[in-house]
Formats: sequence, structure tokens, C-alpha cells
Amino acid sequence: MRIRAALLAVLLTAVGCGSGQTGGAASNPDAALKVGVSPVPHAQILRYVADNLAKDKGLKIDVVEFTDYVQPNTALVDGSLDANYFQTVPYLETFKASSNAKLEWIGPVHLEPLGVYSKKIKKLADLASGAKVGLANDPANEARGLRLLQANGLIKLKDGTEKTATVADVADNPKKLEFVTLEAAQLPRSLEDTDASVVNGNYAIDAGLKPATDALVLEKAEGNPNANGLVTRAELKDDKRIKDLLALLQSQQVKDYIAKEFNGSVLAV
Repeated sequence: MRIRAALLAVLLTAVGCGSGQTGGAASNPDAALKVGVSPVPHAQILRYVADNLAKDKGLKIDVVEFTDYVQPNTALVDGSLDANYFQTVPYLETFKASSNAKLEWIGPVHLEPLGVYSKKIKKLADLASGAKVGLANDPANEARGLRLLQANGLIKLKDGTEKTATVADVADNPKKLEFVTLEAAQLPRSLEDTDASVVNGNYAIDAGLKPATDALVLEKAEGNPNANGLVTRAELKDDKRIKDLLALLQSQQVKDYIAKEFNGSVLAV
């Protein structure tokens, strides 16, 4: 999501006034950790941990769901959450650069391969000249989507722009594709109006798509920097409960659960 002016104002207010003590567990080591997540697959994975593994470490977890990519970070900044689990390192770095938020990446948990989906074609080669292609409109995922299109030969980006690319950085577009940027959560619904859309794995699954079988192409897992992981505020990065939660999220039990539950559409890292 490219952060609109109104959302940016909220974000900056939160960063300016957040004390890290409102509603979170920072001041009470026995309180439940409040962890913000996207509904799928993050909430499912975290609830598995909360229901089956957390008790062994004496850990209490409150799962707080969000349907966008802005509020989990602003709520973490203002102290309403103690951690979140929904984002990648590139997305976190973009957020921090725009807000000066003191958030810390704790560790990776899983990868949701970004995919290209369509209700109108069966393979990318069938995209017609002038076809309309949907992309996420936040900087990290827009660049990620463009890299996927480049990796599959549809476009070429200007040299050196790959990490931060926008549609303005498309140097070669032989099919004259028309790019439409939307909130990431809207991209599955956009398939009614676009010829193809690049959809984040969590939103694809939430919309009933099966990335492993429904995507025309998927990101490769090898060397992919876009694992989703656990994030907290700087003052909580060494908190034992945060470390215990990461250990559980990275445990073999969770890896086995992800493999069984998501059948290749979500990959443990």
C-alpha cells in the first residue's frame, strides 16, 4: 500500500506519541503478548502456536487480526501491540524509512510466494498487447511484483532500480502492458477487471486461491528475501517472551503444520 496522506498522518502521530506502554505487555512480564497478524496464514499459524505449543513455555498470546498492511505497524509503534507477524524485511525497512519508527526484525518464519493470477488466460504468454495488469501499490510489493514480471520476461526494469522499482522504472514493455496499482488486499477482487494481477500469497489464500496450483507463475523460494517474520519494538527485542515466541514459530512442529496445512502454498523457512 502506498501510504496515503491521511494514513501517513496517523502513522506519524503514532510514532510521535507512542510510549510503548499503552496496552502492551512491556510493563508486565506475566501479561499475554499482543501480536498483530494478517488473517491468513499468519493468524492460523499463530493460533496453532498459542493453542498447542505456548503453554510449554509459559507463554500467553493474544492474536489480533488486521486486514491491511498499515495498522499492524502503527499499533505496534503506539504500544497497542507487543509484536507483529505479517511483513517482510523490505516492507519493514520502507515503513521505518517513512516514519522513523524504532522497530526491530526478530526473525523469519515463512514465505508466501508472490504469484500472477488470472481469470482470463491460462499462461503468461497469452497476455495480449495492452493487457491490464494489477500490482500492489505499496513500494515494497510494487517492486517485488515488477521483479516477478521481469523474471518471467514480460518487462525489463532500468538497471539498478530492481529493489525500489515502480512502474515508472519499466524500461522495456514489449506488450505495452497497462499497470494498475491497488491496495494489496484488493488485488484478488481485481481479477474480475484485470487481465492478470500480481497477488500476495496471504491475500490469494484468503480469497480461496491455491498459489501452488492456481498461479500462472510463482516466486522462487531459493534466495528469496521476502520471508514473513516476527517484528517488535526496540525495547522489547531482548524480551524472553519475544525470543520464546520466535523459537516456537521456527520450531519443527510449526514447519510440519505449515507443510500439512498449506500444501506448498506457504513455505516454512
